[in-house]
Amino acid sequence: MSFSAPGSPPQPQPQPQPGEPYPAQGRYPGQYPPPLVDVLRSPQGLATALTIVLSIAAAVNLYAAGANVYARSLMTDLIADPGTVSEASLNLSDVMTRTAGSLQLLTLIGTAALFVTWFYRVRVNGEIFRRDGFTQTRGWAIGGWFIPFGNLFFPYRTALEIWAASTQQAPDGSYRQVSTAPVSAWWALWVLAVIGDRVFSVVYARAETPEALRSASSVGVVSDLLMVAAAVLAVVFVRRLTALQNTKAAQGPNAVV
Repeated sequence: MSFSAPGSPPQPQPQPQPGEPYPAQGRYPGQYPPPLVDVLRSPQGLATALTIVLSIAAAVNLYAAGANVYARSLMTDLIADPGTVSEASLNLSDVMTRTAGSLQLLTLIGTAALFVTWFYRVRVNGEIFRRDGFTQTRGWAIGGWFIPFGNLFFPYRTALEIWAASTQQAPDGSYRQVSTAPVSAWWALWVLAVIGDRVFSVVYARAETPEALRSASSVGVVSDLLMVAAAVLAVVFVRRLTALQNTKAAQGPNAVV
């Protein structure tokens, strides 16, 4: 290290070359942007909001199932005796079906946006809890949902890794196995519900006869009820994982006896 003689002009500070990191020491405040530091942020607020939105989504899909049950009943009556089905009943069924579809789209967009925000938050927390607990970068907590076919398993793997990283160890610091059933049950039903919705969309678009519409309505009932069940299990997953992170943040990495 060299020092300047009294009265001599100060030596210029070395500037980083292109591609080099900013020096960690020897800089004036504000000379270079400080490094980003991850901090734990509670997911409780997002989890509460997500619980509400998922509950609304479950109610909407339950209404959609009812609309499909009504449509199926009308088609059954129409096949048996066309004279027993009024034009008003058919119009009501059409309105119910369109309303259900619009509400499902709105709740899907709102739920997806909030869920991905919460999911990224717990992913960042999980990395703070356990730096070596993830096989992919945190960006996959968002990007994994938008990869065709990959979104059937990438988010699930991330969810399992977050769950493991958020779980406390035994009181003596040894590894403690915690059931991942809430994660697996939610994901299995979610995938089935998504597949069911795609099948319903195709079948309904191709239906042109009362018989085909009745079959499409039956598929729609199953698809909607799967969505209801998936929303309920999503609430369980969100609340359980949020509780795991809150406990680990408050008590530390080892469980309290």
